[in-house]
Amino acid sequence: MISVYDLKPRFQALLRPLVGVLVAKGVTANQVTLAAMVASIATGLALWGLAGCRLSLLLLPLVLFVRMALNAIDGMIAREHDQKSRLGAILNEVGDVVSDAALYLALVPALAPYGAQGWPIVLFVVAAILTEFVGVLGQSIGGTRRYDGPMGKSDRAAAIGLLAFGIAVGVPGGSWIDWIIGLLALLALWTSANRARRALADGRP
Repeated sequence: MISVYDLKPRFQALLRPLVGVLVAKGVTANQVTLAAMVASIATGLALWGLAGCRLSLLLLPLVLFVRMALNAIDGMIAREHDQKSRLGAILNEVGDVVSDAALYLALVPALAPYGAQGWPIVLFVVAAILTEFVGVLGQSIGGTRRYDGPMGKSDRAAAIGLLAFGIAVGVPGGSWIDWIIGLLALLALWTSANRARRALADGRP
């Protein structure tokens, strides 16, 4: 299944020089993970406070991109510089869920002035969290952490970032926003099913 996640190796290659600089300065993988979560929470709060200001939606694609970079960096530091730990694994999974909730629930007030309803956004957030939960379950049944698409973390960031950018630069709002977010929620549910199926195959004795 095609996913933005497939581009990760190239993205990591671009970030590797920066990773070397951060490690040399004593930055740890867990610090990067926490920074991504704090930035997401702060952005979510800002979007709530600035609801109705169209240009504030530009914060979302910017921070989503930065978050993806930080998520790649913390993983590279952990794997390539001997910083893997059980605490790091917990922070990584919890941080992803908290960050998703903080950023995407903020769309409820942020998109309301442009005709969006709240329930499709809430459904999307629940479906997004489910994909991460099912992805982790692969490890608990003897397989690997699943990252299958079509609506993984990177895919969600790309889709929502593009939507927010469009509204921010003047695309007229309307009920089409609900349909788009509803479709993303369905794709997230499909992703959970894909991950569950692959996890069962991966963990089969």
